[in-house]
Amino acid sequence: MTRILHRATRQTYPTAVAGDGPYLIDQDGKRYLDASGGAAVSCLGHSRRDVVEAIQAQLDRLPYAHTAFFTNQPSEELAEYLTSQAPDGLTHVYFVSGGSEANETALKLARQAAVERGEGKRTQIIARHQSYHGNTLGALGASGNPGRRRLYGPLLADNVHFIDPCYAYRHQAEGERDADYAQRAADQLEAKLQELGPDNVLAFIAEPVVGATLGAVPAVDGYLKRIREICDRHGVTLILDEVMCGMGRTGTLYACRQDGVAPDILTCAKGLGAGYQPVGAVLMSQAIYDTIAGGSGAFQHGFTYIGHPTACAGALAVQRAIARDDLLANVAGQGDKLRADLSAQFGNHPHVGDIRGRGLFVGLELVADRATRAPFEPADKLHARIKSAAFARGLICYPNGGTADGARGDHVLLAPPYILADGHREELVEKLQGAIADALDQIKGMAA
Repeated sequence: MTRILHRATRQTYPTAVAGDGPYLIDQDGKRYLDASGGAAVSCLGHSRRDVVEAIQAQLDRLPYAHTAFFTNQPSEELAEYLTSQAPDGLTHVYFVSGGSEANETALKLARQAAVERGEGKRTQIIARHQSYHGNTLGALGASGNPGRRRLYGPLLADNVHFIDPCYAYRHQAEGERDADYAQRAADQLEAKLQELGPDNVLAFIAEPVVGATLGAVPAVDGYLKRIREICDRHGVTLILDEVMCGMGRTGTLYACRQDGVAPDILTCAKGLGAGYQPVGAVLMSQAIYDTIAGGSGAFQHGFTYIGHPTACAGALAVQRAIARDDLLANVAGQGDKLRADLSAQFGNHPHVGDIRGRGLFVGLELVADRATRAPFEPADKLHARIKSAAFARGLICYPNGGTADGARGDHVLLAPPYILADGHREELVEKLQGAIADALDQIKGMAA
């Protein structure tokens, strides 16, 4: 009997006891290829001795010191590294313990900076449908995922407004050029600003490549540049959420580099620490830092474990390993191969409508009919069946539902470790093919 409130109380979970590169191992010795890095977290796999030793060494020196009294060397070094690699203008960092905290912090940082600039009437936030920014009430309130919002709706703030995501498979018209679709999609932000009054809008928040709720959907070329122009014109803070897609997942350390834009605030987590310690970060522009430093001089916000020395030491070791082993090149190369393999396996599959993504951040969208792009019925629970079938075959992937419109649609998200090799990739595709076949057979059996 367990004393834990697990995610699903009716489910029996195997016990993970060890890791071996991209594999997790349970108490019975069964090996699972971690093709989603948990939730795009374990970017170095599960057995990096250099990271473990860095954490152990920091524990020997200093496990914790509260940041109201001290700074510490690992957090200072990690901040220096992250800003040295960051898009232009991002000069300072605030460390937290995960992605939800990072996006909560970003919203509050944007608000305080606006108030200290004398723009206290900026209270409205614009986000996108089918987005997910975290579990805390502020971050969840800025998330456009109906399933995750439903239970907590009465507790969420009413100052968040939503526009459509840049989701070419569903929203780009037949024959429409990418440039035209990019402008049309971005102009929804302009329209919403005019509706609310531009001087009332605090921030726009978006994922450069949408993760959990859409399945690795990148913006079309030009979209984020147009978004940046609109935000600049109206003095709106641009927050880019790279919690899932950042820290090398798409082939560059910061995902937005591939779109040629720099935000005012950028959030990251997951791949920052690769799961070896809980850690997240908020990068901010020099202008935002100067506003607070030259104004009140204090950010009215804090968590007990911000700038945690051990977490920052682990994250610094992770980032040094990625650079030292040239793993971003492997992400790009293996990502190209993975999408090619998936296209070869599923390109003509009657129920795989789209294969998309960047680097080792890849999604497959499942459809009942390829020609019409009609989704499966939610009652079929296709995504859940794929997850279960894959797990039985020794493959961990990250399927989700509600892809098409928040209620209907299914996708599978893949985010394997950056150490992925050819053999792992081939195993991934083979087991995923079997899992999708198993799940579809179950649905067909129910209909018979």
